[in-house]
Amino acid sequence: MANTKSAEKRSRQTPVRTARNRVYRSSARTAVKKARLAILNGDPNAAELVRNAERALARAAQKGVIHRNNAARRTSRLVMMLHKHQAAA
Repeated sequence: MANTKSAEKRSRQTPVRTARNRVYRSSARTAVKKARLAILNGDPNAAELVRNAERALARAAQKGVIHRNNAARRTSRLVMMLHKHQAAA
């Protein structure tokens, strides 16, 4: 139970912010998952899906849902994975 006015306000804000952040986080996860599966299955549209994942990660980082270095690391790994599989094919 909140004891101060500021704590009461925080308890009102938290569910709203959590719901807002969940949208960006889940869309980024979904985009990354789709891109990763496309790369592993040799889908010709894999590059487009990687671009979509990159956009979703950048948007999540811009909104402060994930750290910008986290977004950069995930994007880098996804692109390396794409290039590795394209070179093998």
